[in-house]
Amino acid sequence: MHHNWRPAVLKDLYLLTKPRIIRLNLIAAFGGFWVGSKWDVDWLLLLWMLVGSALTMASSCVINNYWDRELDLKMARTQDRALPSGRLTPAFVLIYGIMLGIIGEVVLFVLVNPLCGWLGLLGMFVYIVIYTMWLKRSSTWSTSIGGISGAMPPVIGYCAASNTVDAGAWLLFALLFLWQPAHFWSLAIRRVEEYRAAGFPLLPVVKGIPRTKLQMIPYVLLLLPAGILMHYYGYVGQIYLIVSVLAGAVWMWHTLLGITAKDTERWAKTNFLISVNYLMLTFIIMVADTPGAAVLQP
Repeated sequence: MHHNWRPAVLKDLYLLTKPRIIRLNLIAAFGGFWVGSKWDVDWLLLLWMLVGSALTMASSCVINNYWDRELDLKMARTQDRALPSGRLTPAFVLIYGIMLGIIGEVVLFVLVNPLCGWLGLLGMFVYIVIYTMWLKRSSTWSTSIGGISGAMPPVIGYCAASNTVDAGAWLLFALLFLWQPAHFWSLAIRRVEEYRAAGFPLLPVVKGIPRTKLQMIPYVLLLLPAGILMHYYGYVGQIYLIVSVLAGAVWMWHTLLGITAKDTERWAKTNFLISVNYLMLTFIIMVADTPGAAVLQP
């Protein structure tokens, strides 16, 4: 064995977990935990929740890469991944993915709480079985229904701190569930020909780009009441209310521009960037503007 294989293999193992996706989701999980703990933060619990969540998400992404290895060969964007390029073997990657999931679930069940463990399992099941194995290959609904798994991190964070599924958990679920389709479709619109060639029945491939632009509107629009209800139920303060409505309105305005946009490529790129910044901004403000426990006492 050549002595310099380690860094390259480690880099591949790292990239198989789709670190950019995990990073965004950990911000959401942290926000959920903060809202659930109302500034009375158990730092060790927070750490274990982030570790368990990161590992279960990493596991799902690795198994997704394993399952998609044939399809990844057909797309320029994914051809150089570790599996299609043959740098790692499928069996090795599958075992790696399963191990990550087992460790992550043990962390959630044992060191956080069983509720978070079950939520983690639900997220993994939806992402691996319902999304990756089934809908991604067969239905335009893959994006919306797959969103159930992507909405789990803030709920896991919230339930780690509160140990209960209440309105707060559901609203955090709604925020991420509604955020995902427009975020993903703005990426899919730019890569529509690649997805078509690979045979993925995504919305822009099957129904066309104009229809996809219209379908983004209700999701972005519904983010506005979701953010308002977070404030209405007292989970966040007025700063969050103002920022989420303004940021949502900007994203809504830009999404509507898509209907008449001449340069779809440029419009989609901007919409994608707005979606990422919307999520980061609203969750950072959510953390900063969570009322303390004292405020909530009558």
